[in-house]
Amino acid sequence: MSLFRKRFLPPVALAAGATLVLGLTPAAAAVSTVPDGPALAKQLVKKVDVNGVNRHLIALQRIADTNGGTRAASTDGHKKSAEYIATKLEAAGFQVTRQEFPFTYAETLAEKLTAGGANVPIIAMEYTPSTPVGGITAPLSVVAVDDTSGCEATDYTADVAGKIALIKRGGCSFAQKQATAAAAGAIGAIVYNNTDGDLNGTLGDPADAKIPTGGVTAAAGAQLATLGGQAVTLELRAFQEARTSYNVIAETKTGRKDNVVMLGSHLDSVPAGPGINDNGSGSAALLETALQLGSSPKANNAVRFGFWSAEEFGLIGSTYYVDSLSFEQQLDIALYLNFDMIGSPNAGYFAYDGDDSDGVGAGPGPYGSAQIEKTFVDYLQAARGVALEGTDFTGRSDYGEFIAVGIPAGGLDTGAEVLKTPAQAAKWGGTAGIAFDPCYHQACDNLGNIDRVALDRNSDGLAWALGVYATSTESVNGVKPGKAKTAKQKAAERGAQRNFSAHAVAGDPHALTA
Repeated sequence: MSLFRKRFLPPVALAAGATLVLGLTPAAAAVSTVPDGPALAKQLVKKVDVNGVNRHLIALQRIADTNGGTRAASTDGHKKSAEYIATKLEAAGFQVTRQEFPFTYAETLAEKLTAGGANVPIIAMEYTPSTPVGGITAPLSVVAVDDTSGCEATDYTADVAGKIALIKRGGCSFAQKQATAAAAGAIGAIVYNNTDGDLNGTLGDPADAKIPTGGVTAAAGAQLATLGGQAVTLELRAFQEARTSYNVIAETKTGRKDNVVMLGSHLDSVPAGPGINDNGSGSAALLETALQLGSSPKANNAVRFGFWSAEEFGLIGSTYYVDSLSFEQQLDIALYLNFDMIGSPNAGYFAYDGDDSDGVGAGPGPYGSAQIEKTFVDYLQAARGVALEGTDFTGRSDYGEFIAVGIPAGGLDTGAEVLKTPAQAAKWGGTAGIAFDPCYHQACDNLGNIDRVALDRNSDGLAWALGVYATSTESVNGVKPGKAKTAKQKAAERGAQRNFSAHAVAGDPHALTA
């Protein structure tokens, strides 16, 4: 999952008649029958087994172990991961494409903040400019708190020049906050969280990065706010280099090509670790489901799989893919389903809030996203007894560019660095007060960092949704099941229309015009 911050929200509103299993741990939750659905969906759920998914995770772990402990974009670990996936899909008969793209690789070398005589944990934001070795020492300037702290020039007093600005998260992007602070004369920026948990962030693009910028927790921010005017030392250093990486795209040979069901997950890890939950879990489940589906399924709609690279550097691979499509090619994609971190060790159960029933954050997804959310909620509740909560479309994962161009989207995840609440622990099990994934973006994100019960449930949810929409997307976009018209049929229709128009112009009595 990218460094974009993600919110975890209250339970989604369900359609009439749907019921949440509240107050029960996963072990105690009653499981009812599989809901009505197409035969393909039921078959895929039976065929996609967590042991098959786990075997792919073992492969990704071994690839990381033999390639510097990482599978980050452009590294040998990523290349071998991508080829592991691509060659399996090719052997299964899929039409496979490797799509290369450029990006800026960044790796953190130092992140340290000293204030009030103590070290304060800080996380360098992606693409931050580097300080000198040893850092910069300057007075701390506390930016006044409102709904858009640090977003406007008027938020900064004249004496911020030459100081390090302390800014509360919210109201605008991290890039805008640090750029506005820089324009006011600040020489560094510290952004503190507005919710529990660490603050990971990105400046989005190296060109937008103006001053060294890092993130701290809400508690650290509150403590720092008492030190206004005192000298602090900030050291943030990163290595950056222009590189290339590639996406792996695979598509079935059967099904209509003008109403494609697309599913995706990012394959790259952060440089710090092997990324087995983030996002080996989504990629392994996607690969196993593709292999069990087969390259020539009896499905009405073609199915396309995207294994994205450089997600951890700002959704680069998926954005490049969507932007490479013409408008007509984008129209051929009926919907997009995203799977990013589906086996977190202190798992929550979240579906993207397509209808904005939670009323928080970015608003609803494009039309059809609400229906996608309902498909996940209804299946996991009915078949696995799992109550889902909504999560906002913050643009933090690879659905971002799809919804930006109007493609309906949805998906599942089990949480990242945000802390599980007592209510969530009562509902799902696990431990309140610690992160859904305590090893998020760390070297310990390995095979021991997976909840295989959550992985199994979400793999089934993935398989079910794929089977539903490969059969029909009518509930999402109104397209009824059926074969797409052939080129010959389309040509015949155009010819008929030309003849019709000619008759009409000539006053033909058989023309159906006034």
